[in-house]
Amino acid sequence: MQEVKPNKKPMIFYWLIALLIIILLNTFVFPSAMKSKVKEVDYGTFMSMTENKEIGSVSVNNDEIIFTDKSEENIYRTGNLNDPQLVDRLYASGAKFDKVVVDEMNPVLYYMISLAIPLIIMVVFSRILSKKMAERMGNNPTMMQFGMGSGANAAKVYVKSDTGIKFSDVAGEEEAKELLQEIVDYLHNPDKYSEIGANLPKGALLVGPPGTGKTLLAKAVAGEADVPFFSISGSEFVQMFVGMGAAKVRDLFKQAKEKAPCIVFIDEIDTIGKKRDGQIGGNDEREQTLNQLLTEMDGFNGNNGVVILAATNRPESLDPALLRPGRFDRRIPVELPDLQGRIDILKVHGAKVKMSGNIDYSEIARAAAGASGAELANIVNEAALRAVRQGRKKVQQQDLMESVEVVIAGYQKKNKILSDKEKLIVSYHEVGHALVAALQTNSAPVQKITIIPRTSGALGYTMQVDEGEHNLMSKTEIENKIATFTGGRAAEEIIFGDITTGASNDIEQATKLARAMVSRFGMTDKFGMVAMETVTNQYLGGDTSLACSNETQTLIDQMTVEIVENQHQKAKKLLTDNIGKLHEIAKYLYENETITGDEFMQILYSKNNVPGECE
Repeated sequence: MQEVKPNKKPMIFYWLIALLIIILLNTFVFPSAMKSKVKEVDYGTFMSMTENKEIGSVSVNNDEIIFTDKSEENIYRTGNLNDPQLVDRLYASGAKFDKVVVDEMNPVLYYMISLAIPLIIMVVFSRILSKKMAERMGNNPTMMQFGMGSGANAAKVYVKSDTGIKFSDVAGEEEAKELLQEIVDYLHNPDKYSEIGANLPKGALLVGPPGTGKTLLAKAVAGEADVPFFSISGSEFVQMFVGMGAAKVRDLFKQAKEKAPCIVFIDEIDTIGKKRDGQIGGNDEREQTLNQLLTEMDGFNGNNGVVILAATNRPESLDPALLRPGRFDRRIPVELPDLQGRIDILKVHGAKVKMSGNIDYSEIARAAAGASGAELANIVNEAALRAVRQGRKKVQQQDLMESVEVVIAGYQKKNKILSDKEKLIVSYHEVGHALVAALQTNSAPVQKITIIPRTSGALGYTMQVDEGEHNLMSKTEIENKIATFTGGRAAEEIIFGDITTGASNDIEQATKLARAMVSRFGMTDKFGMVAMETVTNQYLGGDTSLACSNETQTLIDQMTVEIVENQHQKAKKLLTDNIGKLHEIAKYLYENETITGDEFMQILYSKNNVPGECE
């Protein structure tokens, strides 16, 4: 799409330009053009020219002497020192005593010219600019002139272009694309829908986590549409002065109506669309802006062809009046992509870089489970950067796999050297995680174990990758996951008889899962199917808040501790029963620093069968 840049320069800009022209003219042009032709010299120069008979005409005044050279072209001025021999010497030099006329401009006339000329230039420049703008407005009906006041909106206007983002450039969000494609098709072919009595949706709200492609989808709509596309951020409506935000809303929708059919996109609409607090009185600028937005959206009729698109990752914070049908008729979820969606996204971004012919995108997509579209784009870019650092012309599979680890855990810290004791502790810790995971059923296979420190602060990590896509987790799977989290600490206790701070993140993740089992998932006999905890901001980390009495909270804490401890004891028993494998794999990891999943399984099952899962 081609973005049409509106004329945002206020009149003060042109006045400043005129002032600058005046200063430049008075500094460089007029002084040299208007100054006198008389050259100031000292008395010694005058006496030297007299002795050399170089004086042409001379005029002696009380306080100065003005004279010329023999050619009468150059005029000089010097001070009069009341020399009694001066006249005799001048006669002897052949000088003519005559009045020397100095051509100097009247100061009043000088300043009139120095002011008038720049002002004339400014007026002519303004007229030419206005004429050019009028011609452009006449030749391009989709281009618009924005107001110069503080109430003018700052929306960017896009018109149709053969280049830009299309729906084909967006992958992993097929349902959202289908719903938006229908809106674009309605704008292109309204008769097809009006024949059956269907009305144009007035608004569509894109909701989802950051980085999933909400703004990208809006740009794709702009790329596909044959109509003007207005784009503005919700924060641009926020003004310091009361009433200015509402004025911007009015200005935006006024221009949208004039250019209908068109699309208006408001990014981060939660900035101005938050729920009203219900307090009476006051003069809240944000609330006035929201009220004006509600009024403008409700004022459309079904045939004016203006569609409102908005994006947010905090839909629960929006005012109910903004979400009702008639304002936003559609709520389009833009969720994290599934396995096939991640594969498609990787292929779209992979097509933009040079790839070797043996790339397995499905392996990368499985390793990047839970990644957003923006993170997947970053993975491909990191792989390309790694290939350049390695001196290769094309991206290989190993570059992509390493870039997944970079996005998840950060870059390798090459300057961080662990002591032999710390390296040994980290080895047993990570093998404890991997061994507990491998010895349980319903657990994701181990993909890689490493004890190379990363910039995220991790001294090592164990990567598990599911074979397929999982949307549900059973109670057994959650318990196994908690046991895997506690496996590192369990290995430290068994081997060293002491514990370290390395399990802090493991403890946090295990506690979060156990508490969710008790308070949200209804996986305990004590509370049954009663929710004790609610989730807010589900797309921004999922903050939780308890909705129960203090006594119940105490009971929830006790049950959470019990669940984690049970799985901790289970992990210790699994490791104790397989202590030989724990030593063998930890030694191999200590020596090599990194173990692949295949190497791990080969060592685990190399000599004899491993006992089954501990009950």
